[in-house]
Amino acid sequence: MGLCSPAAPGAERVAGRVARLEFRSGTGEEAVTGMDVRGYIEANSRGYFDALKEWLAIPSISADPARRDDVRRSAEWLAARLRATGFPVAEVWDTGSTDSASGPCLPAVFAEWRSADPAAPAVLVYGHHDVQPAEPLEEWHSPPFQPAERDGQLLGRGACDDKGQVLFHDLGLRACLAAGAHAPRSAPPVTLKLLVEGEEESGSPHFAALLRDRADRLACDVIVVSDTTMWAADVPSLCTGMRGLAVAEVTLRGPETDLHSGSFGGGVPNPLHAMAGLLAGLHDASGRVTLPGFYDKVVSLTPKERELFGRLPFEEKAWLADAGHSQVTWGEEGYSTLERVWARPTAEVNGMWGGHTGPGPKTIVPRQAHAKLSFRLVANQEPAEVLAALEEYVAAHTPTGVEAVVKPEGPGVRPTIAPIDSPAVLAGKRAVERAFGMEAMFTREGGSGPEADLTEILGAPLVFIAAGLNSDRIHAPNERADMAMLVRGAEAVAYMWDELAEVSLSPGAR
Repeated sequence: MGLCSPAAPGAERVAGRVARLEFRSGTGEEAVTGMDVRGYIEANSRGYFDALKEWLAIPSISADPARRDDVRRSAEWLAARLRATGFPVAEVWDTGSTDSASGPCLPAVFAEWRSADPAAPAVLVYGHHDVQPAEPLEEWHSPPFQPAERDGQLLGRGACDDKGQVLFHDLGLRACLAAGAHAPRSAPPVTLKLLVEGEEESGSPHFAALLRDRADRLACDVIVVSDTTMWAADVPSLCTGMRGLAVAEVTLRGPETDLHSGSFGGGVPNPLHAMAGLLAGLHDASGRVTLPGFYDKVVSLTPKERELFGRLPFEEKAWLADAGHSQVTWGEEGYSTLERVWARPTAEVNGMWGGHTGPGPKTIVPRQAHAKLSFRLVANQEPAEVLAALEEYVAAHTPTGVEAVVKPEGPGVRPTIAPIDSPAVLAGKRAVERAFGMEAMFTREGGSGPEADLTEILGAPLVFIAAGLNSDRIHAPNERADMAMLVRGAEAVAYMWDELAEVSLSPGAR
């Protein structure tokens, strides 16, 4: 289906499925009048992809100190692009410090374009322009920073995560301005702000401080996040929540040195035995986590959310194949697989070690045992409280004669949720449905990001608008983005600004 085809609900359905979206582009940046949003995007999408490939060629790897200048160059590229689009304000903001003790300076980009209507809501778009390291390079089919088009896919590090999805806001805004109700607009229908950070792939260590320091400039009524995925190309969807994260290392210490197991085995506590019991006890027989108070604040799924999740075309065998060819699903009883990975908290053993692990026997009672644990959290759970509960659990289950130390690894990431009946989410749903021509579903994601800081510090609700796919190989070799999906994402956000201009949002400082 071409992009100029009608977008009537169900128009793309073929034999109960949806025809594959096809990408057609114009020849470049064209001055188009009298066109609707879709017509403008089709005429100008070639210019969007050419610009995106130029941006993708900048290796803005935030985790690599040698790429610090490239991260800055990436920020400057985006600021220049937004100024060319017409943003009156497009600035590069430094975060952190060049002092090695405070971490590298990895700049963010801020842009603002005020609506001509002073009563219009203020909308902040969040994304990031830094990317993951590209190794192992030998597994790439083409160089990761030499973007290539192949079979409707754009290949390159950052194509989906997150440069492609950030830049479709630029194309979508251009379409929104050009395709006004009666004539081209001189300003967006909402006051539009963009905040595109440069350290998300390094854990956003300075992001919360940046939000607090610049809260007056960032004040908004709603936050739009474009750093997630849709269920499938033929099943458009909106993410409505992301899990949080708490991580710790547990060490159990017994004797001061390794001991001969013939002389001392069975006579003194064995730290590895103690660790095995402690880890095995993290879950009960029904798969529930046994930390004290672990579920006290958990926000349960509503019946409507469970019904909507159940309507998604989930195929367990295919999912297990994607899960490293696991043999069976497992988890908390009473919940589906999607509910477990999206909306229920977890405890995972990420690694455990101690004693002799080399070749051949070494019959000892080891002096220490270690384990790394992570907890995925859901709405209202706090990482600090979960880590405190872990310390309480470890203390209660460590045998006499063994010393236990729980070391948190970072402050953790708080979970976030966007209620499916909020005005902002419903506006986003209508925009996605207009772009894709069919009902939009709701999903959540099991990963974690800085969205909780955004909504808490800025005091505004979230809506997730994205066009990535789980098959886009984000963080892996051969990252890619479906070009048809990216232009549909641009179309959705073009509609989004009109949708948000018409709804009642909680007033914020603008």
